[in-house]
Amino acid sequence: MTAGDDAPALGTPRVATGVGMFLGEGPLWDPIRGVLLWVDIEDGSVYRGVFAFGGSIEIQERIAFPDTAGTVAVAASGEMVVAGTRSLFFRAPDGAITAGPDLVSGEGRRFNDGKPDPQGRLVVGTKGPDGSDAETLLRVEHDGSATVLDDDLTLANGLGWTADGRRLYTVDTLSRRIHVRDYDPDTGETGPRRVFLTLDGPGYPDGMTIDAEDHLWVAVWGGGRVLRISPAGEIVGRIDVPAPHTSSVAFAGPELDTMVITTAQENLTPEELAAAPLSGRLFTLRPGVRGTRPLLWAGRS
Repeated sequence: MTAGDDAPALGTPRVATGVGMFLGEGPLWDPIRGVLLWVDIEDGSVYRGVFAFGGSIEIQERIAFPDTAGTVAVAASGEMVVAGTRSLFFRAPDGAITAGPDLVSGEGRRFNDGKPDPQGRLVVGTKGPDGSDAETLLRVEHDGSATVLDDDLTLANGLGWTADGRRLYTVDTLSRRIHVRDYDPDTGETGPRRVFLTLDGPGYPDGMTIDAEDHLWVAVWGGGRVLRISPAGEIVGRIDVPAPHTSSVAFAGPELDTMVITTAQENLTPEELAAAPLSGRLFTLRPGVRGTRPLLWAGRS
């Protein structure tokens, strides 16, 4: 039994893009420019799109970065930060791309998912080659230095803050655990980490977001679904997605009432792709709740 089998279905997602991503991830609503951003990690691409008729997404631009693109965040100015393999890359509003110093070490290790915290500091984790308990979750401070929040993860993945910024939830994928800790939204000081929920397999928790009612929405890689989880840790709903590698989820649109789900083709055999030909597409639906205010990156200045 997959986690959430007994939970009520919360709607049917529709296909939103005509192009499939190999490893689509990290959907993000840019509230200032009114556009959706997401990444194709291995391709090193950031996509920019707008909503069109019926919840479809029209791709306006593909922005190529000279490395992997684990996650993207945007500043009020339009400056972007992208997590490459070992360092962060910065794209100015005029399109110029520069690289920061190496922050990740170890053979086969790279940056993975991340988001800005309530003060605009980027919190980003790592993914290694072997799933050992040595992956890290870092917070990149305003001065460019890195603070280690965790150093014992199997695969650092999705994260999100409650609406008041005082609790941080993070996913450790291969252990199937979702952690929670207190978080000071001003200083970034954290309380002790504790296990919020361990999901049953098959499938692994991946990217996530939090709605305005402080419920988590967690994409299940290998499970073909998104789960809604209450603040008490109960699975209270599910969205079934016609793509087994459901990778991440976000609320988007001017009213933050449209859910965007990314999926991937990575690690699927030709037979599995034939059985799930929509893998790699983006999907949308209206789940009946709204998201929280998107957090902007502070920018290099």
